[in-house]
Amino acid sequence: MQLIAAVDKNWAIGRKGQMLVTIPADQKLFRQETIGKVVVMGRKTLAALPGGRPLDSRTNIVLTRDPSFSVKGATAVHSVEEALEKLSVYRDEDIFIIGGQSIYEQFLPYCGGAHITFIDYEYHADTYMVNLDKEGWRVTDVSDEQTYFDLCYEFRRYVRTDK
Repeated sequence: MQLIAAVDKNWAIGRKGQMLVTIPADQKLFRQETIGKVVVMGRKTLAALPGGRPLDSRTNIVLTRDPSFSVKGATAVHSVEEALEKLSVYRDEDIFIIGGQSIYEQFLPYCGGAHITFIDYEYHADTYMVNLDKEGWRVTDVSDEQTYFDLCYEFRRYVRTDK
């Protein structure tokens, strides 16, 4: 299982239910990495997607506490254990945890890799991801520095070292 996220220099991921910034190259990478794969998200992340709809060409699993929640094109689960049961039929490398904060925290122990777009900027945010640089992970690959208008960012790949 892998995490995929865009984070700022404080590992912030969002504010008021939205991503901090939209970077076309990040969106392209996200699509390339997840197309044809399984994405696991929380209900609020689903609501923040375009049209509040599941992502096309992917198996969408939505973790929610609402027992009556259902959405066309996604499977609703109500616990991490239920999600793991549904995910057991897929290869680990085909599963991407896509947020938000609570979902990242709950699935972090099960993940062995992470795809991080690291943005060299500090946003005013209210949701964060665990700082993988301090949590038993190591960087295995870093892209050249990229720019989008005045933003500098890089793509990083991490692997868990504490398993």
